[in-house]
Amino acid sequence: MTDQLSPQLYLELFRNLSLALALGLLIGLERGWSKRELEPGKRIAGVRTFGLISFLGALTMLFSREINFWVIALAFGGLGLLIATATAMESFKTGDYGITTEVAILITFVLGALAMTRYATLAAAAAVITTVVLGTKPILHAWILKLQPQEIHAVFKLLLISVVMLPILPDRTFDPWQAFNPYQIWWMVVLISAISFVGYFAVKIIGAGRGILLTGMFGGLASSTAVTLSLSRLARMQPSAHRLLAGGIVIASTTMFLRILVITTLLRPALTSILLPPMVAMAATGYLCVGWLMRARPMGTRSPGVSLRNPFELGTALGFGAFLAFILWLTQILRLWIGEVGIYLTAALSGLTDVDAITLSLARMAAQPEMLTLAAKGIVLAAVVNTLVKGGMAAVIGGWGVGRYVTGTFLIQIATGAAAMVWMAR
Repeated sequence: MTDQLSPQLYLELFRNLSLALALGLLIGLERGWSKRELEPGKRIAGVRTFGLISFLGALTMLFSREINFWVIALAFGGLGLLIATATAMESFKTGDYGITTEVAILITFVLGALAMTRYATLAAAAAVITTVVLGTKPILHAWILKLQPQEIHAVFKLLLISVVMLPILPDRTFDPWQAFNPYQIWWMVVLISAISFVGYFAVKIIGAGRGILLTGMFGGLASSTAVTLSLSRLARMQPSAHRLLAGGIVIASTTMFLRILVITTLLRPALTSILLPPMVAMAATGYLCVGWLMRARPMGTRSPGVSLRNPFELGTALGFGAFLAFILWLTQILRLWIGEVGIYLTAALSGLTDVDAITLSLARMAAQPEMLTLAAKGIVLAAVVNTLVKGGMAAVIGGWGVGRYVTGTFLIQIATGAAAMVWMAR
């Protein structure tokens, strides 16, 4: 006796088959558009072919449930053989050896099969991601061309050392103060380097000449101190652009507050909830002040070439790792010696040069719930000290013309952050 499908099961299968077809058509739409200059019939696959391939994957998965799982493996292998033959023939005629479309075809088959399982939603999301990646070829290639060979090599070297060395580093402390843990220190170095590289790469992509505010925003993600130094020097040579340059310095420094929130969220989410009011208050104040500074900005001001070091350079990473280890050790020593005052002292001293190290150190210390509030206050203190140092740098190097805007904004930011801390403590 033949089994009959229930109406509910029939509708579910029809929905999944329709989803599989839609996913294939979506990917096929992008492939067809990217090769629109070719006449129909002169390309391996178009919109309809992609839709049918995804549909084939769905039907094969459905069939394999009833017969044997090897059915889908044979279908995938047959499709791969067919694509390989077609690709070889096309490459022989055109000399084009790209296989992006061919890989997309195989992915489409798999997504069609996946749409027939309980992971249908995941298949839909993967299809959208695949389409986006396929459509960003010109952008991705343009980004890659912005990087120099030595920058790519630096990334590869640090990644190699991190991937190979990190798993074998001992995850325990080696000192009486429980401060020096090689595994944790190097993991935090990689984390900070990765965040910094996002900003460094963004500046490389947009180019320093595309706008001081954009340069300041992304450059601040890499190093707000370096951006402050570069823009302050430019202020000496372009006194008519003080408002614009001050806006770039402020936006770079303001990005530091958001960077701190990203770091603590990744390491200690409970700490982020305490830091959120003062950091957001200072960031919002900074962006509002930048908007005010830009009201009367001069037109046609040339953007500077901000000097940033590749954070993935091995020497830079090792230097930061050594400084981080020192801050971790100093924080523990002073905390045991003079208590809370020692933490505040370390935070202030660290803030003179860098905020990341003390942020990582205190985030690690905040593993103890009773230390959360103290760690948050220490991080805010380091951020305030670092902000004042950059304000002084802008005034001394750039002159009072740009310094008055920068220091004035920084003082307003600090006051706003202090008010947020008082409000939070009520």
